[in-house]
Amino acid sequence: MRTVLALMLLLTACSKSNDVYEELPNSSLAGAPREDVPESRMDAPVARPVTVGEDGPRLDACGTLGQVTRSGAAGLVLRAAPFSDAKELARLTEGQRAYVCTRSIDQKWLGVVVLPAQPADNATMPADCGVSSPVERKQAYDGPCVSGWVASAYVRLIGG
Repeated sequence: MRTVLALMLLLTACSKSNDVYEELPNSSLAGAPREDVPESRMDAPVARPVTVGEDGPRLDACGTLGQVTRSGAAGLVLRAAPFSDAKELARLTEGQRAYVCTRSIDQKWLGVVVLPAQPADNATMPADCGVSSPVERKQAYDGPCVSGWVASAYVRLIGG
């Protein structure tokens, strides 16, 4: 019995350890040749939708209003995910307002829904982004306004 067990252990030790690794699917790239698979997730396009409704079904979908501050002439970059190398979606100007809906775990990024710019004549109200009333559950924002992620250091909370 010991001889059989020792023989099995010896055969297991001699097998190629990367066989299993080569056969495992790599997320959405399952079936792709190993050389075509990026080495990290950051090599692939990254997007993370802004989540609304994190405060529960009795409170507004986005509980805070923020205003862009210290953005400089180039503006504050709105990104597709809470990473500095995520795709740029837009630039927010000094004083522009956005609903703050969520935060990254490290608090460095805010998931925001951007209010459309107020017309110069103030004759019409900006469009309703659909986040100033409750939603039944946490969900990805899918409304009419632009949403994305901004660096929290450049947003001053002004309401909520």
